[in-house]
Amino acid sequence: MGRIGIMAALHDEIAVLLGAMGQQAHAERVGLRDYYVGELEGRECVIVLARVGKVAAAATAVTLVREFKAEALVFTGLAGAVAQSVRIGDVIVADSLVQHDLDASPLFPRHEVPLLGRSHFDADAALSALIRRCASDYLAADFFIDIGPAARAAFGLDQPRVHSGLIASGDRFINDGPVAQTLLASLPSVLCVEMEGAAVAQVCHEHGIPFAVVRTISDRADAAASGDFSAFLTQVARFYSSGILRRLLGSM
Repeated sequence: MGRIGIMAALHDEIAVLLGAMGQQAHAERVGLRDYYVGELEGRECVIVLARVGKVAAAATAVTLVREFKAEALVFTGLAGAVAQSVRIGDVIVADSLVQHDLDASPLFPRHEVPLLGRSHFDADAALSALIRRCASDYLAADFFIDIGPAARAAFGLDQPRVHSGLIASGDRFINDGPVAQTLLASLPSVLCVEMEGAAVAQVCHEHGIPFAVVRTISDRADAAASGDFSAFLTQVARFYSSGILRRLLGSM
C-alpha cells in the first residue's frame, strides 16, 4: 500500500502527528485546506484537517484521492456513544457506516444513498483489523502514561475498551438523550454517532479506495456532550489519535 491519507475534523486530533512529521513535511493548499505531505514512522502520508460535517469530509476525501493519490484513507476523531455497552474513553473502529440523517423516501428507502442502492458502506477489513490491534496496544501500553490521574478521574476513565461495529454520521451535533435514543431505535446496531465518517466511506466506495474510521468516545450524546467534548479533546483524545495512528503507520 502506498501513500496514506489521514483526516480529522478538528486540529487537536492531528496536532501531535503534524509535530512529529517535522520540518521535512511540506504543505500544499487546496480548497482552503492545508495538506501536509511527508513521512511518519517510515510511511509516506498526507495529513489534513478536513473540518466538520459530511460535505467538508467528502470534499477533503476526494482531494486526497484525486490530487494527492492517496491509496487508503483513515479518519480519526471523536464520537458520542449511543449503545449502552460503549463508555467514555472507549475506541470504536467502524465495520460499516451509515448516514443517519439521509432520507429520500418515498423515492428511496430511508438511509439509502440514491442511485447507489445501498445505505451501509463497509470499511476495509484488513486495515480496520490492524487499527483495532493498534488501538488495543495503545490502551494497554500508553493509556496510563498519556492520560494522567486527574483526567482519568474527571472523565471516569478506568480501562477503556476497543469495539467494532456500525457508526452513524449526520450533519448534527447530537447532545440530546431522547434524540440519541430515537436514532438507536431506527438503527439498533449503531454504536456511536459522529459527523463525517459515512461521507468519507461513500467517497472511498465510489473510488474503490480502502478506508478505515476510528473514533474515541468523548460523551454519551446527551445534554452534557458539548462540555465533555471540548475538554475531552484536549485532555484525552489527541493522545489517543497520535498513539494509535503512529502505531498504525509503523505497522503497515
